[in-house]
Amino acid sequence: MQTIIEYLGSITGEAFERAGYPMEVAVSVSDRPDLCQYQCNNAFQGAKAYHKSPLMIAEDVVKLLSEKAVFADVQAVKPGFINMVLTDEFLLGYAQKMAEDEHLGIPQAEKKEKIVIDYGGPNVAKPLHIGHLRSAVIGQALKLISREMGHEAVGDIHLGDWGLQIGLVIAELSERHPEWKVFSPDFKEGDEVPVLTTELLSEVYPTASGRSKTDEAFREKAHFATRDLQERRPGYIALWQEIMRVSVGDLKQNYEKLSVDFEYWYGESDADKDIPALMEILEKKGLSYESDGALVVDVAEESDKAPVPPVIVRKSDGSSIYATTDLATIIQRERDLAPDRIWYVVDNRQELHLTQVFRCARKAGLVPESTGLEFLGFGTMNGTDGKPYKTRDGGVMRLSDMIGTVTDAALERIVSQGNITENPEDYARRIGIAAIKFGDLINHRSKDYIFDLDKFMSSEGKTGVYILYTVSRINSVLAKAESRGSFAGITTGEERDLVLALVNTPEMWRLSLNERAPSYICENVYRISSVFSHFYHENRIGDEADEKARNTRLALSELTRRMIVKHLNALGIEPVDRM
Repeated sequence: MQTIIEYLGSITGEAFERAGYPMEVAVSVSDRPDLCQYQCNNAFQGAKAYHKSPLMIAEDVVKLLSEKAVFADVQAVKPGFINMVLTDEFLLGYAQKMAEDEHLGIPQAEKKEKIVIDYGGPNVAKPLHIGHLRSAVIGQALKLISREMGHEAVGDIHLGDWGLQIGLVIAELSERHPEWKVFSPDFKEGDEVPVLTTELLSEVYPTASGRSKTDEAFREKAHFATRDLQERRPGYIALWQEIMRVSVGDLKQNYEKLSVDFEYWYGESDADKDIPALMEILEKKGLSYESDGALVVDVAEESDKAPVPPVIVRKSDGSSIYATTDLATIIQRERDLAPDRIWYVVDNRQELHLTQVFRCARKAGLVPESTGLEFLGFGTMNGTDGKPYKTRDGGVMRLSDMIGTVTDAALERIVSQGNITENPEDYARRIGIAAIKFGDLINHRSKDYIFDLDKFMSSEGKTGVYILYTVSRINSVLAKAESRGSFAGITTGEERDLVLALVNTPEMWRLSLNERAPSYICENVYRISSVFSHFYHENRIGDEADEKARNTRLALSELTRRMIVKHLNALGIEPVDRM
């Protein structure tokens, strides 16, 4: 379905050509809604090409556009703007087409692409904490937005399951329980493997990590344990498998609470088998060389404005590092999934690392030139003091604790209001997750933001709770109505404003996908919700006496509900029936 912006661009482009000024033309939503609904500024561009004043060009084009029945008003305005106002009939007719369209007018991809989105990235043997939130919710939203727009998008969690953090856990456990058979050199398949718990691992890792910072001998022991694991020492592999069993089960439970899922649960260990092939490719292409005992690849380019050091693919002690695994993962993804694009939703601080990895992958030909490798960095989540978010005691809050805190707050509110008696816990979970996700996603992913639970839980302003409340309000209106209504005609300014908010939606989706930024979806659904709120307060709907007005308002309410729910679905937020 063609968007309004595309349609206006097409007929305006034709008018420019007929007037003798052929060029690429763009129409946009007006940034002065008090003056017009849409605008075109290409007359300024034409002035240079055709040596005429912008106003003269605009006037010539407007003469032709005035012939079009879609315009209630179209004017050339000094010094050369073209201001457009569409007829109510056209706007309402377009809204009806959106209501009848299976995608509600959301643009669909002309060419369907397979997109692998790398998000999540937790380390096993460690509980999820609040710092894992952004990657999870941004990645999930980008996956769902891409799907809504016709692409095949899949998520890969990319577990940190093969590095030093595992070596630290093994080293710590070996000192606590040297009697365990897994630490014996003669361990064999079938020997007893200890049963671990989430609570034990949650205590072991931070203890081991802290020791490694001050105890050089222990740190070296952890490095040796990591190397032995990667060389597949039988006892360590058996212990690693038990660590994975416990950790992955706990991770899945926590992500499920957050309404985040992954199609693939690959880890660094899955890419390990592709490291020998990677090394062979780099050697055959003459890209790798030794530097201070390490194996490196030059990736600097003449256009670099800042130094880009060589990427290390093998350390001097012979072990692999993150870059090695990331390059091997690209080989694995190309072989198993053959994606058109791979998006990496990671912290902004990883930009240099991924720049090195992408350049090395390109030089080595690990993916076709047509395959997009994109770094989608996100900013820091800060507390109300402007510093990285911490708990009151200065620690890092577990994600499960945060979800519990928000859910409890939502449940307390529900119980105090007393209007939801059936399964209030599920309502509280949905409201709490909506508060967390919307509070994060309303911010452009590249920016830092303040994590303020009190603000996020507010039922006013740009919050997930406000959006859910709007859906609940519309449900109440429609439940009382005797019919669903029809698009009979616009009778008030509030109706017109709501129609405009709905018909301009498709362009916001396109912008969101182009910029890989769910924040545009958040901003748009908030705008629709706030415009509906004004419409609701200024107009009777189901009890309107005038049949034409009642039918239109009910039809608009239904379309608004469907559109808000589509936005929420794309953000990974579950709506509620009532609040």
